[in-house]
Amino acid sequence: MTATPVQPQRVEFVRAISRLDATALVVGSMIGSGIFIVSADILRQVHSPGVLLFVWVLSGVVTLLGALSYGELAAMYPKAGGNYIYLREAISPLFGYLYGWTLFVVIQTGTIAAVAVAFARFTSVLWPGLSPDVLPGLGTTLHLPLPIGDIAVGISPQRIFAIGSIVLLTWINVRGVRTAAFIQTTLTAIKTASLAALILLGITIGRNAAAIAANWGANFWAGGALTLSVLPVVGAAMVGSLFSMDAWNNVGFASGELKNPEKDVPFAMGAGVLIVTTLYVLANVSYLVVLPQDAIAHAPQDRVGTAALQAMFGAPGLYIMAIAIMISTFGCNNGLILSGARVYYAMATDNLFFKSAANLHPTYKTPALALIVQAIWTCVLCLSGTYGQLLNFVIFAAVVFYTVTAVGIFRLRQKRPDIPRPVKAPGYPFLPALYVVLTGLIAVDLLVQDSTRTYAFLGLILVLLGVPVYFAWRRMAA
Repeated sequence: MTATPVQPQRVEFVRAISRLDATALVVGSMIGSGIFIVSADILRQVHSPGVLLFVWVLSGVVTLLGALSYGELAAMYPKAGGNYIYLREAISPLFGYLYGWTLFVVIQTGTIAAVAVAFARFTSVLWPGLSPDVLPGLGTTLHLPLPIGDIAVGISPQRIFAIGSIVLLTWINVRGVRTAAFIQTTLTAIKTASLAALILLGITIGRNAAAIAANWGANFWAGGALTLSVLPVVGAAMVGSLFSMDAWNNVGFASGELKNPEKDVPFAMGAGVLIVTTLYVLANVSYLVVLPQDAIAHAPQDRVGTAALQAMFGAPGLYIMAIAIMISTFGCNNGLILSGARVYYAMATDNLFFKSAANLHPTYKTPALALIVQAIWTCVLCLSGTYGQLLNFVIFAAVVFYTVTAVGIFRLRQKRPDIPRPVKAPGYPFLPALYVVLTGLIAVDLLVQDSTRTYAFLGLILVLLGVPVYFAWRRMAA
């Protein structure tokens, strides 16, 4: 009698992320360094304190509409992969793959690289030896026939430090989701409190009569009143604010590790976006109370948050803000690293990524190989110095993916009305349709504006390069 071979039991995710942890993941992944920097560039484009605030409010409204709409999809497919799963099921496997491809090539990894270098850059305030300059003999400057400037490829102390932070956070995430979630929740609490303190200090002891008179009087709308002619400029200016609010959907990537994903993912998305939007708008109010418009628009290296604290506390403000942003960026990257690898795991289970990435670590029950591959490519982007440009390339693509995913809500209502929907998109069909229209208009605006057109088309090309790669993976898997 021949014994039936025993099949090895498949390792499953540990459901260790609570609703609080999930909300902290949303808030912590959204709050990085952007809120302390991008207001300078926005104000240089719109030339008006009033329009600056409008850009942030509109970005928050658009993001909140997306979070409320995505809640239905997250509750329908409470498994690892998030947007990749939603697009695969609602539109087609190709669209799901193109999202995952773009996420791996630049959206997630490029963001992690940029945030890691921001972490290193602000650490250099406390440790001046962390120079951004490429070391002699270990780099070169490339001159590309594109309007992206020179790219210095090589090794610098800041990039080495940034890579070290990526390796450390990847190791922590490989070791288990409980530890990573605890770190995420703790750091999110610290940096949320720090941002709230910046706001409170700005509107109390930091109040500057000259700044208030310059920003909140007759000049509030000067140079950029809300007319139809200024709306295209607003759309282009939203690039920075939208990316400062990005990653709100990352909690869906880790649905397989939430204790109650059907309810907790939609809640975390909505609550997290509402918290961050409120903090971001109030932070800009604080800036406008402390600093005149010109001081914000021309803050050294666009460090608006640092300029505000220096105005309040003098030289010590520089160090206070450096520490706050170090905590913020470190916690942001922990969330990005945790969530991104779950998408590549989901792709691997569909034979559309490295096959072994579909296996969880037998002890820690984490997608270890997916985390490692993500870290390797992210470190390459750190050394290349191209992450900032790459992020600009995919702004258009990212907005398009958000739009198409929201369209998937309508498609699934028609195609699969039988699927249980524990949570339904509020205000359906009006609010999801409004989100589709707004993100669609932003995408069109990015295509037609001179300042963003080239990057939009390059981002589209980057996405389309994934089409032959998709069919190549399918052939290899057949």
